[in-house]
This record gives sequence, C-alpha cells and structure tokens, in this order.
Amino acid sequence: MLQRIQTVYLILTFLITGVLLFFTPLWTLNNGKAFYFMESQLYTIILGLSTMLTLISIISFKKRQNQFVMGRLNIILNLILLGLFVYRSLNLSGETVNAVSEKGIGMFLPIVAIVLLVLANKAIKKDEDLVKSVDRLR
Repeated sequence: MLQRIQTVYLILTFLITGVLLFFTPLWTLNNGKAFYFMESQLYTIILGLSTMLTLISIISFKKRQNQFVMGRLNIILNLILLGLFVYRSLNLSGETVNAVSEKGIGMFLPIVAIVLLVLANKAIKKDEDLVKSVDRLR
C-alpha cells in the first residue's frame, strides 16, 4: 500500500541501494579512476540482497511482522556493507602523501539507507501496535 509512510521509506531505500549506487562512485583511486560497487563481487552480492529484501518488504505489506524482520535484516546487511566500505577505504594500498584517494558520496549511502530503514521499522511497529489495540477493543 503506497499510502503508508513505511512504504515511502522503503521505496526511497530501494532507490538508494538499487539505483543510486550504480551512478555514484564509492571512491576515486590514485590514478583518477572511479571505483564503483560492481567492481567487487562481495559488494554486489550484499547490495543485491539488500535490494531484494527491500522489494520483498514493499510487496509484503499485509504481513507487518515479516516486514519488520526483513527491515532488521536489511539494517544488518547495510551495517556490514558500511563496515566493508570503511575497512576498504582505510586500507587502500598505494597511497602516498601527495596522492590520496578521495571518498565518494556512494560510500555514505548505506548510512542514509539505514536511517530510512529504521524510520520504516518504526512506522511498521506503530501500525502493528495500532492494530493490536483495535483488536483488544473488540
């Protein structure tokens, strides 16, 4: 259901993990070449899983508990991805004082995805509590 706020958050998360990272480099190497996530198989797999979980979560709007669990798993995947990005950026080989690689905006997009997923989970929890309170009154 598109009228629910958590669906909007999940669609924004899908746009970040599934679309925007194709166009934004993670960092720029010493030789001036941009490094995209597709150049590493591990990054591609984790981002694919994150995008798939987001899509499944959008589709399963009637099962709020499953949506909540998938949101948590997606947060964990994005935290792992962010940790890998930070580890890789701190251990880039061949950097000297004069030639330092530049970090791109793509490296920080998992942080935005995590914030959106937390907001979506908060809205899902609020909906679940509302349904439980209505069931209690019956």
